[in-house]
Amino acid sequence: MARTREFDTEAAINAAMEVFRRAGYGGTSVRDLAEAMEIGSGSLYAAFGNKEGLYLAALDLYRRRYALPFIEMLRAGGDARDTVRAAFEAVIDEITRGPGQASCLIVGAAMERAHSDAQVAERLRTTTQLLELTLFEVITEAQGRGEIAADRSAADLAGFLVMAFQGLRVMGAINADRAALTRAAEVALYCLG
Repeated sequence: MARTREFDTEAAINAAMEVFRRAGYGGTSVRDLAEAMEIGSGSLYAAFGNKEGLYLAALDLYRRRYALPFIEMLRAGGDARDTVRAAFEAVIDEITRGPGQASCLIVGAAMERAHSDAQVAERLRTTTQLLELTLFEVITEAQGRGEIAADRSAADLAGFLVMAFQGLRVMGAINADRAALTRAAEVALYCLG
């Protein structure tokens, strides 16, 4: 008879997600994960199959916990520039929260795993496409209201803003200078016209 799982799966995935955010996939051992999750490695393998299965579960949790609420913030409505500015400010707040701040799991996965793992690449692609589609919709609606000039491609602007959001995260990992990140965000906002 199979044993019943004796740990909170979401709490365990959350603990693993934080380890992956700090150390990356390659810098994290199964032992590191089991310790952070407060379970034995046998339980880890039984629940997730292997480190890769746990990493995919961590990406899924990260998407639900961080990426989807960020997208919902963009969909909240109002003036498009104000909405996008608030989104940039939220990213900058997250980056500059303090020393030891964990990095964005999506950016980390893109740099470390997307080129070699089709399942990781697909998760990142769907999340990024949803962000880009949301920005496209925000920009298109703003163009219809006359807030943003209609002579610019909404699709191109949306793609550019996705790169700007992710670029801020990358640069913030190198140097979390709030003033510099804010200036970069202002340049991106200027591109909206």
